[in-house]
Amino acid sequence: MKTSDFDYELPPELIAQTPVTPRHASRLMVVERATGAITHRYFYEILEYLRPGDVLVANDSRVIPARMYGRKVPTGGRVEVLLLAKRGERVWEALTRGKRILPGTVIALDEQTGVKAPACRVLEVTESGSRLLEFEEPVEPWLERIGNIPLPPYIHVPLEDRERYQTVYARVDGSVAAPTAGLHFTPELMEQVRALGAEFVFVTLHIGLDTFRPVQEEEIEQHRIHTEWCSLPAETAERINAARREGRRIIAVGTTSVRVLETGGKMAAERGAEGAVVPFTGPTNLFIYPGFTFRVVDAMITNFHLPRSTLLMLVSAFAGRELILRAYQEAVRLRYRFYSFGDAMLIL
Repeated sequence: MKTSDFDYELPPELIAQTPVTPRHASRLMVVERATGAITHRYFYEILEYLRPGDVLVANDSRVIPARMYGRKVPTGGRVEVLLLAKRGERVWEALTRGKRILPGTVIALDEQTGVKAPACRVLEVTESGSRLLEFEEPVEPWLERIGNIPLPPYIHVPLEDRERYQTVYARVDGSVAAPTAGLHFTPELMEQVRALGAEFVFVTLHIGLDTFRPVQEEEIEQHRIHTEWCSLPAETAERINAARREGRRIIAVGTTSVRVLETGGKMAAERGAEGAVVPFTGPTNLFIYPGFTFRVVDAMITNFHLPRSTLLMLVSAFAGRELILRAYQEAVRLRYRFYSFGDAMLIL
């Protein structure tokens, strides 16, 4: 299958630069796989499509202030550091911007209060061009003081309230990008979902910047999918498996939740428990594209994704490429807002 099969034209002005207020006032496109019907609603009207007994599975990862600024020691050259993934107690993989950031380079991080922040040293340059940085001490306690929330590269308007790039249920630090399908939920809407008789359960997947990168290989089977750390807790697995035994729907809130669930489903199938999930903690490199067999997810809430991206391939695997591209054409025609701060889609 060709990567170009997942391309589409998007007017730049449809890329949402700021979030909608309130969160649940975004638009909602409802796509029915069985009939191909497309309906236009608002996100708060999602209650009309939920049933008692539904299990909504959401990603509770929290975006860390991963972008920092510093200077090379002793030359003073400016450096930008963007943490990607923790590789050890004091070691992080990161992207850096600056001149000659070579192994052995020492970077002193800026600290606005004048208190000395921990410096880091470049250990190596990876095959992908990122750097492995070793800090003098664990850097996490410093991030709220010296770090900035790393907005996606297509957002050019500064974020006035950094909590608007967090879901209201975010609680596990580790992502450098938000699980954006969850940005539409407010505490009030979540209570209304529960009052209906549906329930929320949580998984964790820490999102890296690879989620924004288009696939470069023309044959998508040759693409090397990024690996992300995730967790499917035992309690969540038990509630999902009980729902599946009872014929209740599993609704994934976002593609990251899909990835965790289907990783757990694949592991269960390998153990002879088709249709169930097993709890696990660790990396996943599951690449979902058309032809994939979904074992767990019955419906999906998602945003509108970048052309040629693995996320567009994932939703196309779930609903069919032709239906998804037709839905995207309709979204462009009706001036939906796209990407992280954009509108939502419910695929049934």
